[in-house]
Amino acid sequence: MTSPVLSSSAPAQAPVVRVEGLWSVFGKGENAFAVHQDLELEVERGEMLSIVGGSGTGKTVLLRQMLGLLQPSKGRVEVLGRPAAEMGREGAASRVGMLFQHGALFSAFNVLDNIAFALHEQGSLPADLVRDAAMVKLQMVGLKPEHAVRMPADLSGGMIKRVALARALIMDPPLLLLDEPTAGLDPTSADEFCALLRELHAALGLTLVMVTHDLDTLFALSSRVAVLAEKKVLVTGAPREVAAYDHPFVETFFRGERGRRAMAPLSSGQAAGET
Repeated sequence: MTSPVLSSSAPAQAPVVRVEGLWSVFGKGENAFAVHQDLELEVERGEMLSIVGGSGTGKTVLLRQMLGLLQPSKGRVEVLGRPAAEMGREGAASRVGMLFQHGALFSAFNVLDNIAFALHEQGSLPADLVRDAAMVKLQMVGLKPEHAVRMPADLSGGMIKRVALARALIMDPPLLLLDEPTAGLDPTSADEFCALLRELHAALGLTLVMVTHDLDTLFALSSRVAVLAEKKVLVTGAPREVAAYDHPFVETFFRGERGRRAMAPLSSGQAAGET
């Protein structure tokens, strides 16, 4: 059974991500347990989709399957019309960018070499062009040329996020996956990072899929929300519509004290994702 869709419009083209009949099973024999059962989800081109759910609902597992790092036990995950598993074998950097929760920078590389890593690995461009491309991405995420030679240990949490974002964008992928993009940031840095993501989404025509538990980030960025519960996508829709859905997890997550604070700016009529 498919999940309720609270708001929809006819897609103009094929979805960027299509998940059909997904089962994610871990363990074997009597110890086997399913995180997802017959999960269905589509992500349309250009949208900003947030995935939310309680602990153990497989939010990050789903992101890793979209990236091709994990294979489904059953069902299909397609990205840009191809099985995600193919990208896992071939390298997905040119099609999907991934921003990991804690940045996952290479501690032995400086900022510029971290950003340029995928281009270096590809080996098809001269070193000077690789450097120029990395410098463009460095400045695109709001960092200065003098930051290029810094080491990760010398960066603030906000700068680490920006370097990791530049690295995720180095191959100009049309799809960007984000795992808790504002985790560990103070409120001001989180707001600035959300503003940067909105700017890049508009300027580059990106499709964003984000896992987050932070309601301020969710309402700042999301055009649509998918709720994982009961081993499936329980419901999808615009943030305020999903927040009104009748389910215990939705009640706790969206309509508790944190949810009321996060939704307060929207009561004046401001839509999620608008400045």
